[in-house]
Amino acid sequence: MQISKRDTQGFVAGSLIGTLGGLIGLGGAEFRLPVLVGLFRLPTLEAVILNKAMSLVVVATAFAFRIKSIPITELGQHWDVILNLLAGSLIGAWWAAGHALTMSKVWLNRIIMVLLVALAILMLSEAFFGFHDKTTALIAPGMTRIIAGLIAGFGIGMVAALLGVAGGELLIPTIVLLYGLDIKLAGSLSLAVSFPTMIVGFARYSNSNAFGILRKESSLFRWMVAGSILGAGIGGLLLGIVPSHLLISVLGGILLISAIKTFKHAQ
Repeated sequence: MQISKRDTQGFVAGSLIGTLGGLIGLGGAEFRLPVLVGLFRLPTLEAVILNKAMSLVVVATAFAFRIKSIPITELGQHWDVILNLLAGSLIGAWWAAGHALTMSKVWLNRIIMVLLVALAILMLSEAFFGFHDKTTALIAPGMTRIIAGLIAGFGIGMVAALLGVAGGELLIPTIVLLYGLDIKLAGSLSLAVSFPTMIVGFARYSNSNAFGILRKESSLFRWMVAGSILGAGIGGLLLGIVPSHLLISVLGGILLISAIKTFKHAQ
């Protein structure tokens, strides 16, 4: 089997992105989307759908690797957090994916650019101001926190559907700040919330003609997923070695540069 230059690029990019994502508990899709649009020149909606399909595989793999560091029994102790956020994110993902199908390409590009820049600023803020180190919940357990979790989940589900991402870049700080949990535990909990949310958004996109991108780009899909799985495994095994604040700073910087370079034509 002959491997094309494009397939090689996909494998290398997937490996690097998967490693970064596996280290912090992200699927890496927020970095994969600019690569699909900027390097491989895919239309935005098709790139979102291909990104979503890759994210499903990568998140499931990353979760399996992270189980070695954070066992499933420990995650089960926080089932209330998972259900609280899921209740909102599933609705948000379904609603946003439906609107993305009818939105003009110009506006979809603009919205995605703004969301990526906002996520980059959020990551950099966490690194510089130490939000990721907090272990005290902003809101005490009770109905107020449940409502806040539902609202946060809805917004995160919307972003996940529009970008084709797992949503961990928003879920992790939400879990840390709203529920007062450790960032590494939050990374695994975010994956547990992300997977069902992505399935809902993916199912919604199945009504689009752009779904044919999975057949058209099947080779790129396979090689990029293979690289992403390898990277997710490496990142999961290195969990705890790289300081969280340093990693978040790097992720935020890369995301900001990618967002500006890739979507500058949308302005």
